[in-house]
Amino acid sequence: MKFTISPTGPLDVAGTLARFTAWGEDPANRVGDGVFRRVLQLDGGRWPWEARWRGPVDDVRIDVTIPAARDERIADAVRAEVDRVFGLAFDLPDFYRFAKSDRVLGALIGPLYGLRPSLAATGLEMIVGSICAQQVNLSFAFACRARLVTKYGTRIDDGLYAFPDAATLARTRVRDLRALKFSTRKAEYIRDLGRAVGAGALDLAALGRAPAPAVIDAITGLRGLGLWTAEWYMARCLGRGDVCPAGDLGVRRAFERYYGRGRTLTEEAVRRRARPWGAYQNLGIHYLLAGLRLGLVAE
Repeated sequence: MKFTISPTGPLDVAGTLARFTAWGEDPANRVGDGVFRRVLQLDGGRWPWEARWRGPVDDVRIDVTIPAARDERIADAVRAEVDRVFGLAFDLPDFYRFAKSDRVLGALIGPLYGLRPSLAATGLEMIVGSICAQQVNLSFAFACRARLVTKYGTRIDDGLYAFPDAATLARTRVRDLRALKFSTRKAEYIRDLGRAVGAGALDLAALGRAPAPAVIDAITGLRGLGLWTAEWYMARCLGRGDVCPAGDLGVRRAFERYYGRGRTLTEEAVRRRARPWGAYQNLGIHYLLAGLRLGLVAE
């Protein structure tokens, strides 16, 4: 089965997908030679798919192939994953019109034109990734996540794996996760997450429809998960615009770099600075973080 998606607004594919390669290997999301590859998991089945892109930033076409699929329901589910991975739901033209009123964001539009936040394809992957990233650098976090995927995921072909499901994570043993370089606490958090999702104590599908306080309560109700995880979940899994993960050190450093004038900013100061952006907070922060990572000047 094949279909083509035409994004609304600009899309810088290389910049948007850079997160899958910038800090190491991601066996569940493979990028290379102009192809993105992943495995849809639905109702106990697994369908590998790939996306190729063509055309300039302002007129990109994404050609999607699902070799084993014959059911339109599978195509719809893959289309939803493509939308998430490529950040297609974000309204960049509207954001750019808003950003021109801000000295810093306005200056970042040009060098980052077409950049979109790539959303986690599933809530389970998002939270596991957040656990991996707690209090370590991103390269180490990606390495731990890759080891988890290759040990407990399902190998499809050529280095591509389906991400381990909640039932599999629920059966993991702490000592086995420790052998993958996870701390004891993180091993317990991953196992407990699998159990909570499998038992229905954490309903990830329902979180997509829940208001922010309910999302925060649900995620922080699990041992080892705090506001940092909940806010990034809303930003990078649910794709909500009015989210500012100010507890993140990188976010604070970005605001200090572009707005702090050499001063250290508190978490609350960052929230106050971002609050007037309203529904553009998520995109604004994404552009600040990209600018910081690339060393861009916005004077």
